[in-house]
Amino acid sequence: MPNFCEVRNLLVVVLVAQLLAFILVLAEPAGGERWQSLGLVSLFVQWIVLGSAALLCLLRTWLARWGMVGGALAAYALILLMALAVSGVGHWLFAPYAGTAVRIDFMLRSLTVTAIIAAVALRYLYVQHQWKRRLESEAAARIDALQARIRPHFLFNSLNTIASMIPQAPAQAEAAVEDLADLFRASLSRSDRLVPLRNELELARDYLQLEALRLGDRLKVEWATERLPEDALLPPMTLQPLLENAVYHGIEPHVQGGTVRISGAMESARLRLCLSNPLPPARHRRRSGLGMALDNTRQRIRLALGPKADLTALAEAGEYRVELVLPYVSKPDEDTDR
Repeated sequence: MPNFCEVRNLLVVVLVAQLLAFILVLAEPAGGERWQSLGLVSLFVQWIVLGSAALLCLLRTWLARWGMVGGALAAYALILLMALAVSGVGHWLFAPYAGTAVRIDFMLRSLTVTAIIAAVALRYLYVQHQWKRRLESEAAARIDALQARIRPHFLFNSLNTIASMIPQAPAQAEAAVEDLADLFRASLSRSDRLVPLRNELELARDYLQLEALRLGDRLKVEWATERLPEDALLPPMTLQPLLENAVYHGIEPHVQGGTVRISGAMESARLRLCLSNPLPPARHRRRSGLGMALDNTRQRIRLALGPKADLTALAEAGEYRVELVLPYVSKPDEDTDR
């Protein structure tokens, strides 16, 4: 059941109710008082709809205790009771001298139309709820798979590099082990919580430091993230897969290496993060995995932060650029903290 206390949902309800009023008036035989009829029908329908929305808003917590089936039946009964009450009041106001038979016929017709419309609406909400649950389950599975998908060659190479460093540079080897532990700790953490941007940037630095131990001077990194708010929230492990692609596709294939650039800024309550790396040589451009990571990241940010979040990729001037646009969220709320 959507939250009818929200203005956005209430606006949708009002618009749908007005559309229903138009349909009811157009279904009547043509006459000279159609505009007057539209006004009365609109007033009548909006009373029922807004009254039902107010009841469902006030009793939302109570309805949630009944479960899906019980809550739906209780909501259906409340809507029918509201239609019955509005029909009685409306008939008393606009036709106070009509006979009892006419009043009962009017109330029964109103109740029948309301019962059909409410049943269709509740069925639609149930189907939408099931679709959303399937979408969230699929996205959660993809998130878990993406978090667990730290390429084996990266792990093996990192461990071999650390092992070779232990005799000559034990302190540096210890720091590398800590970076690797932080990376895997993040990959095993809960995927349904948002984390501050500062955590993601620290994790990205840990990952690039590990890759720098293996690639040496071939990997150069440029940071320009000073203008980003570090308290901004985003899904965990958002940047690491993109940086992993940048190293795997843009740095490793080049003998001379290249530069990975991470920049960002705040624009009109939105974060704009850009990651760029050199394009791989033509013979290496069919490496797999790039599109999957981009699609998964795009779905993750849209699921967590809404449709305003987006990810785009563009290859131009010898560079491959990935741009993240995220709405600025600084504290968890009902829509982001799941």
